[in-house]
Amino acid sequence: MRIHVINPNSTAAMTRAIATAARAAATPGTEIDAETCFGTPASIEGYRDEAMAVPAMLAAIVTAETRGADAHVIACFDDPGLAAAREVAKGPVIGICQAALQVAMTVAARFSVITTLPRSVPVIEDLVSAYGASHRCRKVRAIDMPVLALEADPVGARGRLLAETRLAMEQDGAEAIVLGCAGMADLCEWLSENAGIPVIDGVTAATRLAEALAGVGYQTSKVGAYAFPRDKSADMIPGAV
Repeated sequence: MRIHVINPNSTAAMTRAIATAARAAATPGTEIDAETCFGTPASIEGYRDEAMAVPAMLAAIVTAETRGADAHVIACFDDPGLAAAREVAKGPVIGICQAALQVAMTVAARFSVITTLPRSVPVIEDLVSAYGASHRCRKVRAIDMPVLALEADPVGARGRLLAETRLAMEQDGAEAIVLGCAGMADLCEWLSENAGIPVIDGVTAATRLAEALAGVGYQTSKVGAYAFPRDKSADMIPGAV
């Protein structure tokens, strides 16, 4: 089985960290095809960044299917272009936010999400609502640290994440934590051990979910909303249907 893990931003170091997390989660025999979307923003921190990243990401997904990809993981917690990706792909396409929320609702009655910058909070709150998890998600929190600073200052990132996790436990009554950034994937186990609470990384959750769906042969429906995009080349020809 081949799982295509696409990092919508152009930072190769983040892709390597994402690939490490995905490979650690994958079962023996599963190949992780990790890819960076070059020519896109260095990090995804807002709606503009999302929009700029989607075209290259969609092209990469189409190409990955020619290489034999059985499923795809969009490794950005904003789940950018997820519906469009499902249009162009035959195999299942998993967003790491949706996957992480589904796992969180399974292992805990209430949870909080911890992301990077405050500007990401409303984006994630909207996703939580769209995925039907608002009644279980107690709060979306931010450590006020840019995505790229997670690698540049790992000690600072750990300290802020641990402090915010403890606040979530005390103030929100959180029973689990969802990490709201793919760049936090390598901190999942450390944070869980130090906070004494389940910590869910979306890359790990999405990789296993992608394996499960592809393993039983599920593909993206091509009837209705996720049908392949129409070929419009004949639309301007008189009499064409």
